[in-house]
Amino acid sequence: MRRLLPLAGIAALSLIAGCRQDMQDQPKMIPQRGTHFFADGRSARSQVQGTVARNEVDIDDYFHTGLLNGKEQDAMPFPVNAQVMARGQERFNIYCTPCHSRVGNGDGMIVARGYKPAGNFHDAKRLAEPISHYFYVMTNGYGAMPDYAAQLAPEDRWAVAAYIRALQYSQSASAAAVPSGVKVDNLADIAVSEGYDASLAGPWVYPQETNVQALQHGQAPAVGPSVQPAGAKPQSHPATKNPSGAPGADATKTPAPGGN
Repeated sequence: MRRLLPLAGIAALSLIAGCRQDMQDQPKMIPQRGTHFFADGRSARSQVQGTVARNEVDIDDYFHTGLLNGKEQDAMPFPVNAQVMARGQERFNIYCTPCHSRVGNGDGMIVARGYKPAGNFHDAKRLAEPISHYFYVMTNGYGAMPDYAAQLAPEDRWAVAAYIRALQYSQSASAAAVPSGVKVDNLADIAVSEGYDASLAGPWVYPQETNVQALQHGQAPAVGPSVQPAGAKPQSHPATKNPSGAPGADATKTPAPGGN
């Protein structure tokens, strides 16, 4: 019996192994071969109408390029609502403010520390650009600015472009542009209601020379935050000038989205 038990075990394993079914032998539909399963005799079914292959979406349309017949357009490819604006502000604050600043004047944190000056969205050149220009630049880059196609999906790039336009409107809006019956609040009052000092609505001040800039000029780097000399008058930021040439924020103007 001791000799028969191992033989019985080997026989059982042989029977189990013989019962397997390989994938190449299982019943299946083979592409390009006929079958009697379907009435038309084909084993492969036709694709649903409108099916797009993976990574084969039409990337040459206006939504993906910002160009129509090879030209930039002053139009959004989809309606803009409060949700789109909120998304644009969020993405702008994350990816754009280091260079362009929260208000879009081109004086962001890294620019103030010696990086190449960024574009000012409030100067005459950028104000004249169509809205798809900003989408195109974010997609392909421009000058020292790299492209942000990997960081921002197409719909987010359009949302940022819409928010940039809102920032521009915020610096040139007038009471006459406000629809009838809509209340216009004073910027200083808004600042106070949000827990800030009323002076927040006043002119912006240029940052003092930074350590990086001082080293570039061959000077000893300053230690700690720079302090403006006593009696010196703060300079208003040029980006805060409205079309009439008056510096600073106009208290009668509507605030930028998000209080910017």
